[in-house]
Amino acid sequence: MTTSTTAQLALVAEPGLPFIDTERILDAPRELVFRCFTDPELLRQWLGPKRYEMRIDEYDVRAGGSWRYVHVADDGAEYGFHGVFHGEPTIDGMLQTFEFEGAPGHVALDRLTLEDLGDGRTRARTHSAYQSIEARDAMVSNGMEHGMAEGYERMDEILARLRAS
Repeated sequence: MTTSTTAQLALVAEPGLPFIDTERILDAPRELVFRCFTDPELLRQWLGPKRYEMRIDEYDVRAGGSWRYVHVADDGAEYGFHGVFHGEPTIDGMLQTFEFEGAPGHVALDRLTLEDLGDGRTRARTHSAYQSIEARDAMVSNGMEHGMAEGYERMDEILARLRAS
């Protein structure tokens, strides 16, 4: 089992199962956290590793809506991702497909849930189901945890600004 914690992000990948589960506590109410996941302008500011700029080509947050974003490196290299929202995204959770365009055909199904902890904080959990253990392992070994941890650290900064306004 791969279990680790990076900057408050817990990630679990059980051996023999094509799943990745993550958990992160955020110091903000669910409404603000949900806004960070659904407002394209906020999403652009926090999602992914710090070393990349993010371009959002499409972000239609509704049942059946598509999304596509691209991480752009300093040297101009682009890393595209796309998917579709399944069911109506709500403050309780979102379900979407996730596909890295550098490995087409390897589609994951990601579920996000946001739990109100009752003290102004929110627990964000993800459960990602991959088509194979190999595809899951490729995500883990290619920096998923580091990128998610950096993204959540950037989200912390956005949430602090939103709480102050």
